[in-house]
Amino acid sequence: MLIGSYHTVAAAAVLVSLTHAQSYTDCNPLNKTCPADAGTTESHLHFDFTQSSGLDQWTITADNVTTSTNGAEFTINKQGDAATIQTDFYIFFGEVSISMKAASGTGIISSLVLESDDLDEVDWETFGNLADQLQTDYFGKGDTSSYDRWTWASISDAQDDYHTYTWTWTETELIWSIDNSTVRTLTYADAVNGTRYPQTPMRVRIGIWAGGDPDNSQGTIEWAGGETDYSDAPFTMYVKSVDIVNYNPATSYKYTDESGSYESIEIVGGNSNSTSSSSSTTSSSSSFSSSYSSPPYTNSATSSAISRTSTPTSSTTAASTSTSTSASVSVSSSTISWAPTFHNLNMGSCENTILHELSG
Repeated sequence: MLIGSYHTVAAAAVLVSLTHAQSYTDCNPLNKTCPADAGTTESHLHFDFTQSSGLDQWTITADNVTTSTNGAEFTINKQGDAATIQTDFYIFFGEVSISMKAASGTGIISSLVLESDDLDEVDWETFGNLADQLQTDYFGKGDTSSYDRWTWASISDAQDDYHTYTWTWTETELIWSIDNSTVRTLTYADAVNGTRYPQTPMRVRIGIWAGGDPDNSQGTIEWAGGETDYSDAPFTMYVKSVDIVNYNPATSYKYTDESGSYESIEIVGGNSNSTSSSSSTTSSSSSFSSSYSSPPYTNSATSSAISRTSTPTSSTTAASTSTSTSASVSVSSSTISWAPTFHNLNMGSCENTILHELSG
């Protein structure tokens, strides 16, 4: 069961963190030349998931996602379910704001993720048997050599009420906010002098999975809060809306070398049909230039809109955590697998090594 103390969770998290970061990409631009990432020339996109049209420009990558007056419904009905969607486009720095009501249920994880082709990643993880706290996490270039990236954040009634979860992401800092209140700030320098700072074009991915699936490792099950009892199903998370502000609208983003740095990203086909009156035009086929010291967009806050009025606080660190699922996910040729088949990963030697280090 989850959390006799935070130390118990931290130890369990170490055991499973190797599967938390993205474990797969069809083409990693750090290793070879890859196709450009599809972008969007719209600087501000609003998706109303209470309408079926809200899923336009999103792909369902696993199981089934439906819409209703409650929003998009991500449901686990049985073992192996892991309903997931992702954007058909990437953004390159920006703001993402998601109105979500998390799922309840032992071992059930509601996840909001930004991810890139070269294994940069940013996460919110909400636990089915914790209604008053959740985890934030990030990875750079898929690096799992250290386990000090995740933090806890307090929240009120995550499973009974909708809350707005926001990332504000620039080349200098990354801010996690809940209902317009900052809960974590990561600077570029904080992430191993920027070498592990998420900084490459990202897609938004939203999904639910059973960390407590009995086929998962014991470490994953403990981290997730205990073994999932599928007789208690269905387990459902709801997402009412998503707002995305793309600071560098473009038709595509191209990695010009294998460095994985934001300076190396070529912005192809700058914005010409912006939906935001405050947007700036990105020049066609130009390399990224750090032309602003703060995000160029200012948005008035509504219940689902993006706001930057909160005051940043310094980040804290704890042990790293894991996201994976036992469900096989069929993805398109350009997607990154976010819900890998956990039981196919050989974790035995890793667990033994880490346990030895913990006990030693």
